Amino acid sequence: MKEFFDNVFRYPRYLISFTLGILFNALEPLQPLLRRPSTAVALVGAVVAGFLFLTFTLRAMLGLGTV
Repeated sequence: MKEFFDNVFRYPRYLISFTLGILFNALEPLQPLLRRPSTAVALVGAVVAGFLFLTFTLRAMLGLGTV
């Protein structure tokens, strides 16, 4: 039974390392864009605009914006 719980307790560590690996590999191509101020501002603006678009779309779809 101890081996079972040892195996189960490995899964959260695997999930964290898997998620961090995907995050680092997704952000690595964007790193050169952050070196110049003009592309950094455009990249930050695109991320903020994407987040706002997603937020407003989900609020409208779920009916959270109306009283």
